[in-house]
Amino acid sequence: MVDVVLGGFLGDEGKGKVIEFLSKNAEIVVRCCGGSNAGHHVEINGKRYDFRLIPTAILDENITVVIGNGVVIDPKILANEIKILKNNGYSVNNLKVSEKAHIVLPYHIKMDELLEENRGQDKIGTTHCGIGPAYCDKYERAGIRMQDFISSRFEKLVKRNVENKNKIFEIYGKETEDSSAIIEEYSKYVDIIKEYVCDTVMYLSESEKAGKKILCEGSQATLLDVDFGTYPYVTSSNSTIGGVLTGTGLNHKYINEVYGVIKAYASRDGEGPFLTEEPEEIGDKIRELGHEVGTITKRPRRCGWLDLNALKYAVAVNGITALAINHLDVIGKLKRVKLCVAYKYDGIVTTKYSSNPAYLAKCTPVYEEFDGNFDDVLEADAREDLCENAQKYLDRIEEVVGVPIKFIGIGSENENILFK
Repeated sequence: MVDVVLGGFLGDEGKGKVIEFLSKNAEIVVRCCGGSNAGHHVEINGKRYDFRLIPTAILDENITVVIGNGVVIDPKILANEIKILKNNGYSVNNLKVSEKAHIVLPYHIKMDELLEENRGQDKIGTTHCGIGPAYCDKYERAGIRMQDFISSRFEKLVKRNVENKNKIFEIYGKETEDSSAIIEEYSKYVDIIKEYVCDTVMYLSESEKAGKKILCEGSQATLLDVDFGTYPYVTSSNSTIGGVLTGTGLNHKYINEVYGVIKAYASRDGEGPFLTEEPEEIGDKIRELGHEVGTITKRPRRCGWLDLNALKYAVAVNGITALAINHLDVIGKLKRVKLCVAYKYDGIVTTKYSSNPAYLAKCTPVYEEFDGNFDDVLEADAREDLCENAQKYLDRIEEVVGVPIKFIGIGSENENILFK
């Protein structure tokens, strides 16, 4: 029994809230892809814990959390998260880190910044966390994995890679990296991390066979997937269902529910196509009401309406079996709300979605409008308690997309969620 939680649109949909809810019935929670460009937080007894690599379920000692092989790990950030947890009384004995996961080092971050700088007006809007360059090294077979990081091979591999990267930095007039300094600093993190490094692929395989309940948390979202998203304005990994399998080694036969998480509106952090963006007054209002600022980048997010054509695409790519919709309370503060149900392309109305930016540039959204003013949703204990306007809005989403909504986020706190 493996349940999966994935982003259904352009990221920042509130996956953490759904993961937190589902993890109460899980024995293992697995992070599958991405890196420290993700951001989640949990509040326990009035204290906020921020995580960029470790699944938030780490705070429950009865749940084993796994950082899978598909994640690129910045040892500095991971070591810091472990130290913070230990300093607050958590043993972290329930953490497992894949020996096959690749690591991010300072030269990846510098390369990330350099690449973005050279793109000029075509910049992607990366988080400058070194994620893309780390994946590049992985596929160039020049990466350093966790099993290398905690071994005697680390020093040799760092020297080799720094020598090669410095040739590029020199060409662009950038300050070069010092391999000795990197080795000295990052060797300090080995003792903090190494006890958690293991063969997570076999651990998860044996857990599957034993019938343990496993929850996989995806990173980013469908339209940011390097293959299926709005390329090149995407992340550097597979943030769709395929990334769950290749990023963990889990067997597809055990996949049960696939939850697609969306917001009752839409947002995008960074550059790229966003057909339903409202750049003027409405977009500003949604951003203000939803506190839409990038978790890592701290940039104001672009905001607009939910695009059901794109959502149907996400359902098809991922095999989504149920939807989780967050921020219903936010969109309900508006007098009128919209859903994009089709596009106009060269004068023809179509429901075809394509992640090709050239295609999207020729499309204009076709909207259906609904009465809003359903911001009293916090008073509801079940979906049936929601007002008629909210019910019509949710019903139309289900009707167009053809997938049931099982989770409804009605407030900012983790407990503000309705489950069907």
